[in-house]
Amino acid sequence: MADEQTKPPFNKSSKIPEGFDWQSLLEKDGDALEVQYRHILETLGKEKGMLGVIFRKSQSKIQDPAKLKRLIELINAETWIGMDIDIKGEIYEGLLQKNAEDTKSGAGQYFTPRALIKAMVEVIRPESGMTIYDPACGTGGFLLAAYEYLSKNYNLDKEQKKFLKYNTLFGKELVDNVARLCVMNLYLHGIGGDARLSGGQESPIEVGDSLVSEPKVNYDIILTNPPFGKKSSITIVNGEGKAEKESLVYERPDFWATTSNKQLNFLQHVKSLAKINGKVGIVVPDNVLFEGGAGEVVRRKLLAECDLHTILRLPTGIFYAQGVKANVLFFDRKPASEKSWTKEVWFYDLRTNMNFTLKTNPLRYEDLQEFIQCYHPENRFNRKPTWSEKNPEGRWRSFTYDEIMQRDKVNLDIFWIKDKSLEDSENLPDPDVLARDIAENLESALEEFESIYRDLIRE
Repeated sequence: MADEQTKPPFNKSSKIPEGFDWQSLLEKDGDALEVQYRHILETLGKEKGMLGVIFRKSQSKIQDPAKLKRLIELINAETWIGMDIDIKGEIYEGLLQKNAEDTKSGAGQYFTPRALIKAMVEVIRPESGMTIYDPACGTGGFLLAAYEYLSKNYNLDKEQKKFLKYNTLFGKELVDNVARLCVMNLYLHGIGGDARLSGGQESPIEVGDSLVSEPKVNYDIILTNPPFGKKSSITIVNGEGKAEKESLVYERPDFWATTSNKQLNFLQHVKSLAKINGKVGIVVPDNVLFEGGAGEVVRRKLLAECDLHTILRLPTGIFYAQGVKANVLFFDRKPASEKSWTKEVWFYDLRTNMNFTLKTNPLRYEDLQEFIQCYHPENRFNRKPTWSEKNPEGRWRSFTYDEIMQRDKVNLDIFWIKDKSLEDSENLPDPDVLARDIAENLESALEEFESIYRDLIRE
């Protein structure tokens, strides 16, 4: 596309350095072509902005010059610039989903079901002029869904469109290869790519560890699904003291609790990322809702300092990581107050007696319609439960702040619908799922013992 834009009738200057552009590949054959291709990857990987992120640490996987030449000829035969941005973006999204379905590649851990992403954006309702951030952006699903929502639901003028394209969507990703996929995804959707129009920011996506330091910028909306896996390879330290550990330690005075639990750290991090009155939607595994020790501290602080108003209990079988039990927490960050901001928490149980699989019965947007209606995004203070004593199968109900505080360890893993699978031994979860649950519970217990041990050593 960059090459096509340099030709009539566009005649635009190229962002690709001369001698390392598409034409330089077309002119070569044989070993010279392979050498040139490697030099292009190395050179473009050192460039600034989105171009540098796309080619960062890239390597040639094509060892046969004849196959490389054939691929270049096939690509050159197409007129890419004539294809609509939406079509190019949809093709790329489709390729990402196919890649996620390949269990051998491990790419599924970076791919959140698009139906869930769309529903989360739908209920949070971003508005024109807001800034949106994903600290674990993967392939960019949340950012693109927000872009699509803003494009379709608002009649944007020229300046608003420019703000949406260059100043609205931002993210960070730890893994180079995944960040490359994300930036290419945004680029193909026409987002970002011009530092002059984005306040000097070379790329909307940074490559690095989100948890390494306190945020320097705050955002109106945070939407994210941090990577699964409980343990971090480092220890987080708050402003009240240090935990002794041989591994690298982060100084995070903005965190409520010190823990090696990655999800608890991300939960604390997204709180810090949000502006005052900013909105957050974050996917977390079940252990965040019930784990003791640091988990209890984080839940108490979250309920007090933020308005945790909604929890969506997700079904199993919707993620590419097998056996994952997860939830979506929706909360607003609030200013300092002597009283707790959370008054009641609404729960929607999409898990009990629901059966989804990735191939035969995947989660669809239609499956989330009742949740969206119950959430009542146009005015969430005007909600009505579907559960009652007369309708015990209702999936939507609330619990007051006082009711939650009276639960052991402020446990937010709340369910009330009778689980039919427990009545029938034939419907029990697979052994690997049961084993995973047992292992996670043992890990949580060990972490609590470690926390007690550290406290005793300090005394």
